[in-house]
Parts: sequence; structure tokens; C-alpha cells
Amino acid sequence: MTTLDVDSLSADAAPAFSERIKTETDAAHRETEQSRFVGALLGGELTTAGYAALLGQTYLVYTSLEEAGRTHADNELVAPFLSEDLLRVASLEADLEFLGGPNWRDELVALPATERYIARLKEVAFDWPAGFVAHHYLRYMGDLSGGQIIRRMLERAYGFETDGLRFYIFEGIPKPKPFKDDYRSNLDALQIPAEEQQRFIDEVNLAYRLNGDLFADLEGDIESYLVK
Repeated sequence: MTTLDVDSLSADAAPAFSERIKTETDAAHRETEQSRFVGALLGGELTTAGYAALLGQTYLVYTSLEEAGRTHADNELVAPFLSEDLLRVASLEADLEFLGGPNWRDELVALPATERYIARLKEVAFDWPAGFVAHHYLRYMGDLSGGQIIRRMLERAYGFETDGLRFYIFEGIPKPKPFKDDYRSNLDALQIPAEEQQRFIDEVNLAYRLNGDLFADLEGDIESYLVK
């Protein structure tokens, strides 16, 4: 076998960037899934106030993320990932009003973990286009994947149909799989050097940890949310 043949085989064997992201962040992803708070919520063990508490912190994160997205509207690297059909802030507002009434904002205070999450978004998502995509990937691809399972579990546990679940309903994306396939293709087509690819993966891992910390903060008050 010639040197050229070996080089060609090596190139063919290299995983796609989207596959690298999934593989190299799997451990952090699995760790985040072990949240006691989320487990109790999906098991119907929490009051709707507990669910609203989670959505409130989620709303603060998405407000910052989607603000960052607007600053990248004309960025060639980011543009393929931006879609109005993904935006969640309005849906979260509707869910929070349904669960907490018209004055839900009056009681919304960022938890320490949420403040750290937002601080990280402000640090990297506005000025580093690939960093924005890293956080965008974690949130929205998660919403279109595991988020749909969560939606069905919440339907069964709490009897919600549409109101209370709008965060998980993507009216403009009736078939998530083709959308996610296109998204992964856009990840694979990202024109960033190897060093920045690793930085991207590291950022996704960090985002998982930030999300896990948010769950942990909510868990600290779980006794007040348990159904008596």
C-alpha cells in the first residue's frame, strides 16, 4: 500500500465533526441526565410550581442566548444555524404565564448557577461565533431530541396538552429528524481549524456542566416543590 493510500484511508476514517461532538460530550451529557430534580419532575412528584421554577431559569438562559443570536444574524459561520422556528423565548413566556399568572416576572430571580450560565454566554456567545453555535447546539438540538421525550412524560404526569408545554412544541418543525440531520450537516461543514473544533467541543462540555449546576441549584429547594 502506498503512502498516498494510507493517507486516504486515514482521511476517510476521520469522524465527522458532528459525530466527534456527540462522542466527546457524551459523558457530560449523561451526567446531566442524572438530575434528581428532573427525575422527580418527570415522575410527577413535583408541584407545577417546581416545573415553573425550572422554566423560569430556562427562560433567563434563552433570553441571553437568543439575544446573542441576533448579534450574529449577518455572520456567515452562524447564519446556517439560525432559524426563527427554533426560538423559544416567546413560548417560555406563554408557559410561564399559564403556570404563574400575568405577574410571573415579579417573582423570577436568577439562581447562582443561572447567573454563572448567563455570564458564560455573555463571555463567549456574543464575540465568538463558533462559541455561540456550541451553546446553540446544546440547547436546541436537545430540545428537538430529549426535549420531545420530556414533553410526552410531562403530558402524562401533569395532564398538560399545549399550554404549559409550548416550550417543547416546535410548530414550524413538524418533523424534527430532517431538521436535525441538516443541522448536523451544517456542523460538519463548519470552516474552523482543528484547534477551534476542540475548543468548540470543550465549550459544549462546559455548557452541559452549567446546565447540570442549574438543576443542582433547583434541587437544593426540592422539598418545597414536592407534592405532599
